[in-house]
Amino acid sequence: MQEMPKTLHDLVERDRVHECGGFGPNQLCVRVVGVADLPSRFGDFRIVAFWNNRDTKEHVAMVHGDILNAPDVPMRLHSECLTGDVLGSLRCDCRDQLEEAMRILGRMERGVLLYLRQEGRGIGLINKIRAYALQDKGLDTVEANLALGFRDDERDYAIAAHMIQSLTVQSVRLLTNNPSKIQQLEQYGIRVTGRIPHIMPPNSHNRFYLETKGRRSGHFIDFAGKVHLPEQGDPVLVEGMPETEGELKA
Repeated sequence: MQEMPKTLHDLVERDRVHECGGFGPNQLCVRVVGVADLPSRFGDFRIVAFWNNRDTKEHVAMVHGDILNAPDVPMRLHSECLTGDVLGSLRCDCRDQLEEAMRILGRMERGVLLYLRQEGRGIGLINKIRAYALQDKGLDTVEANLALGFRDDERDYAIAAHMIQSLTVQSVRLLTNNPSKIQQLEQYGIRVTGRIPHIMPPNSHNRFYLETKGRRSGHFIDFAGKVHLPEQGDPVLVEGMPETEGELKA
């Protein structure tokens, strides 16, 4: 029986010979191949690099605190967005979501952000720019993707599920407004014990994009002021207030 890893560096040694049947229809398998300290403006993190058997995309996990074999780990799945994350585009809320997730996780006792190389909801950077051009002509996000021959959302979270398993996380509380992330993780055998809403204030450039997410893609986003019944397992994060005793650092 394989010894349970005690540190993130132990995962690198464990995975040197790792092979498995993989996750999802493409039998996707990952290995932990590198770990390093990564202090950031959002707190002290360690960055974990993953290799996968499907393509050359390099996915990483930003880890705060001790998450090995831990239950109910707060987690954000963030898909790469060059235009938002790096270039500061106002057409989306990606950079806001990334930075706020890092702030939240950096204040908690433990947490993980998976940075997934799934640019443009999985259609790639060039096709995302083509979709932007169609949106400039009046199409919404969903219509633009469909016009290019793609689905509304081409992202597959099999790789995220395997990354979570590789990190020995027992269950997660997901920072998300996207029910598909929860459904896919559960489909791949990951236990999701709660959802933390992650809604960013809109600006004049991305309000229609965010409204489309809620109206067409089923995200839990509403700027119309409609009354919603509380969702089971949806704790509300209030700035400066810990969710549970000991969850956030003083």
